Amino acid sequence: MKVLFLTHRFYPDIGGIEVNSEILATSFHEAGHDVRLVTWTGQEGEKKFPFQVVRQPSGSTLFDHHRWADIVFENNPCLRLAWPTLFFRKPSVVALRTWIRRTNGEKHWQDRLKFLWLQRTKAVIAVSDAVRKADWPPAVVIGNPYRTHLFRRLPDVPKTRDFVFLGRLVSDKGAALAVEALHRLRTVKGGEALGLTIIGDGPERENLEKLADQYGLQDRVTFTGALRGEELVRSLNAHRFLLVPSFWEEPFGNVALEGMACGCLPLVSDGGGLPDAVGKAGLTFARGDVDAMVACIRRLLDDPNLEKRLRDAADRHLSMHHPKVVSGRYLEVLETAFAKTGPV
Repeated sequence: MKVLFLTHRFYPDIGGIEVNSEILATSFHEAGHDVRLVTWTGQEGEKKFPFQVVRQPSGSTLFDHHRWADIVFENNPCLRLAWPTLFFRKPSVVALRTWIRRTNGEKHWQDRLKFLWLQRTKAVIAVSDAVRKADWPPAVVIGNPYRTHLFRRLPDVPKTRDFVFLGRLVSDKGAALAVEALHRLRTVKGGEALGLTIIGDGPERENLEKLADQYGLQDRVTFTGALRGEELVRSLNAHRFLLVPSFWEEPFGNVALEGMACGCLPLVSDGGGLPDAVGKAGLTFARGDVDAMVACIRRLLDDPNLEKRLRDAADRHLSMHHPKVVSGRYLEVLETAFAKTGPV
């Protein structure tokens, strides 16, 4: 197939959609399909791709690429890039990578327009069952892939540290809950020796440092700032448990897969797609409830057999999110949509 792959943002921008777009487009190409990726990201960066990347296209350029395509794939609704499909009888598939609503839960006219747009597609893919239920019940659920070449176990890095939080330091990500939980665990046998590493940066960092000072945890809470690449992988490999206490309902939660691939056992809030992200290889606790989070941690620390069962489930869970497996499932959806329409 000639696949026109649409994504608002792409490398060298950094984010979940950018990473997933690179993984899927590369896998489609490696499967033998002709791929052209169109994006609004203008900067090229240093990385080269085996498929054509079209950046900041004009209207006439967009028309040309839509005319060329056999099928159009939107990695999240991309109306500003996808509108020429109204003039061509080409099948389209849309992946929902996040909620179709505002951050406060309201639906504005832009969101209602996206729902109308989805009605004309041949198929819709949702990254988690939570997104499917909330936005498009008939959607096919396909969880996100993770970067297997980067996130992996390093046998030369011993697991000498306890808990790690990884994410942007904003209130919605819940890092303050992790600090609060560590404070409460001091009263538990062995809890006085537990430590927490916070990887990331953002506007909440100063408040988190003050909170750690307030609880007298200066020597047990380590702030590394943002880490990337091998430095991040080595840090994750040194920890036993990953804490993902998001207040926000994450549509999926790639960080859980990345930590798991590095040997961290994830403990996540139960909102949104995070339960899908950890499957049977992690534990969930009530979103925003520090008591539930502490109880979840205590349960794990008190039951070595539970920890072993969860860790034993990790390889199978991760195999379901391998890029080749995930891209294969995406291609099944695209190929079915194309077969129903045929070449135009």
